[in-house]
Amino acid sequence: MTGIPFDNSYVRLPDRFFARRAPTPVAAPRLIHLNRTLAANLGIDPDWLAGPDGVAMLAGNSVPKGADPIATAYAGHQFGNFVPQLGDGRAVLLGEVVDRDGRRRDIQLKGAGPTPFSRRGDGRAALGPVLREYLVSEAMAALGVPTTRALAAVAAGEPVVRETRLPGAVLTRVAASHIRVGTFQYFAVRGDTEALRALADHVLARHYPEASASEYPYRALLDGIVARQADLVAAWLLVGFVHGVMNTDNMSVAGETIDYGPCAFLDAYDPRTCFSSIDAHGRYAYGQQPGIALWNLTRLAETLLPMLADDEAAAVEAAEAALAGFSPRFQEAYHGGLAQKLGLFGDQDAAVLADDLMARMAANRADFTLTFRRLCDAAERPEADAGVRDLFIDPTAYDPWAVRWRGRLAAVGRTPAATAAAMRAVNPAFIPRNHHVEAMIAAAVEGGDFGPFDELSAVLSRPYDDQPAHTRYAEAPEGGGADYRTFCGT
Repeated sequence: MTGIPFDNSYVRLPDRFFARRAPTPVAAPRLIHLNRTLAANLGIDPDWLAGPDGVAMLAGNSVPKGADPIATAYAGHQFGNFVPQLGDGRAVLLGEVVDRDGRRRDIQLKGAGPTPFSRRGDGRAALGPVLREYLVSEAMAALGVPTTRALAAVAAGEPVVRETRLPGAVLTRVAASHIRVGTFQYFAVRGDTEALRALADHVLARHYPEASASEYPYRALLDGIVARQADLVAAWLLVGFVHGVMNTDNMSVAGETIDYGPCAFLDAYDPRTCFSSIDAHGRYAYGQQPGIALWNLTRLAETLLPMLADDEAAAVEAAEAALAGFSPRFQEAYHGGLAQKLGLFGDQDAAVLADDLMARMAANRADFTLTFRRLCDAAERPEADAGVRDLFIDPTAYDPWAVRWRGRLAAVGRTPAATAAAMRAVNPAFIPRNHHVEAMIAAAVEGGDFGPFDELSAVLSRPYDDQPAHTRYAEAPEGGGADYRTFCGT
């Protein structure tokens, strides 16, 4: 079908939840990349979307029939400091569709011009951050990590001014919703209990319908959000992902990864790794992410207290009980995932062995992704140990661990080939290596060359497959990438 089958629900909430604002047109839109598979799953004809009418919509130059464009209101803790009003300062939510799997999905334009929440910003996006979010969010989806998706990237045909003049672009983002912890905080700080209840009911119906039938639906809602966040952060750690800016306004209550600003992936393993240029104290470092997730969830729980019980003490007790579920859920997901990465499926004692390996990797600056991928070969052929040892500053640090690991693998009882195959299904060969992401951005921004973007996107769409023609994308950077820095891009 042509057009978009919008079916909007968020705009049926009270007007104080958002500001109606159409996107601001750009000078000369040009389609850079279209996610045709995602478009088809959303029930949108990819050929129409790639045509003049579709590109005009993706650029914000036309508002399609059925859309009801809004900028949503939210607040948030940014690096621990509370800001009572943030909101969509450069994004416009066109509306919602119900995809072919029956899931409701938001369609949002990032870089769509100023809104009432822009705080004197221009509301635009530069090409580099748009390409980064497109590539990394789609890579995360291919890795199996819950995430927002990228439907399209469009060149604006006009510059944006940051420290210098940069080419502008618009990203079309698809999400289960754009409701954040900060959305709840926006109404809580205003004492607007009526809006909080309406928001909670909307989230229950949209994301946690099973909780609606509970005797205590708002407690069940909090339990559900806690569980999804625990699983999500475990998934981040298992692929070496560092979000970089885990503010409460960047935590989706749907349990998806959202807002790919100063994000990056580990090269050499170090839990203290922090890539963000604006995170001077490492608040959002790789190893800090579980604790920060719990801190953010605690802020969410505070907003829900009026609904958890009529008595304040009982409400606090209910919130604390829900939050207490985070750590065991996270540990189960994280250590269970590590056990799978080591081929020790179902081994209840694998956590100690995994933690020992991680400590040895950290002490020897072993590459995170390559270590686990090469262990797949070592599980099948002991002579492949040499490839793992080469990643350690002191190769002998690997040897005693490998002896214990092989003893545990033997106890599992699988054939070496079966173990290796199962490990390759959870240990990616390809991640968005930071140096390749930067090279791709430089080629597009400085030379107008999108070939590297297209090639890298294709490679990352099959992260668990051996791709002999593209082995350079699996290689670690010289020096282990310790000096790499990312920037917010806003």
